[in-house]
Order: sequence, then structure tokens, then C-alpha cells
Amino acid sequence: MAHFEDSSRNAAAADEPAPHDALAAARNALHGFRLFVLYFLVYAAYVGLSAFRPAAMSAGLFGVNVAVVFGFGLNLLAVVLSLVYVRLCRAAPAAPAAESAADRGRQA
Repeated sequence: MAHFEDSSRNAAAADEPAPHDALAAARNALHGFRLFVLYFLVYAAYVGLSAFRPAAMSAGLFGVNVAVVFGFGLNLLAVVLSLVYVRLCRAAPAAPAAESAADRGRQA
């Protein structure tokens, strides 16, 4: 078959700068992992309640059963955590720690 590569797309990609440096990428990955763990724990509670306490999930809350409220809560939590992630990733990195004595000695 013919060559399908779009040359205009490749030219534009070559002009774009790298999105992050390695330190920022590592920091953002850590933020993402922490938020993932938080969501995973809440989701595990949902699955655990559904599996081991189905009666608790069928109880009424706000006119519907707990499973529906919990499910909507999970969806809302996902949106909130994504907004928190964006905020954390856009925040300026923390100020570097005080210079060590060895670093000050090299500068003198």
C-alpha cells in the first residue's frame, strides 16, 4: 500500500517544544499516582459494600438506594480529582531546599 504518513503533521510536531522536563514529569506522575490511590480506595469500598453487604447498598438514601448515590459520588469524585490534578500540575514547584554547605563552598 501507499505511504500514509502525513508530512504536514510531522512538520508541526517537530516544531513543538518538549512538554515537560523530567523533574516536572516525575512530580506530575507522583500527583497522579496519589490521586489514583485515593480513588482506588473509595472504589474498593464501593465494590466491597456491593459484594459483601448488598443489603447496605439497597438501603434508601435521598429517595434512591445507596448504590446509586455512591455511584454518582464516584463519578463526581473522578471529576473533582481530575480538577485537583490539573491544579497540582500547573502549580509552581516547591522552592528548593536550602543549599548544602558543599554547594556553598563550591560557589565561593
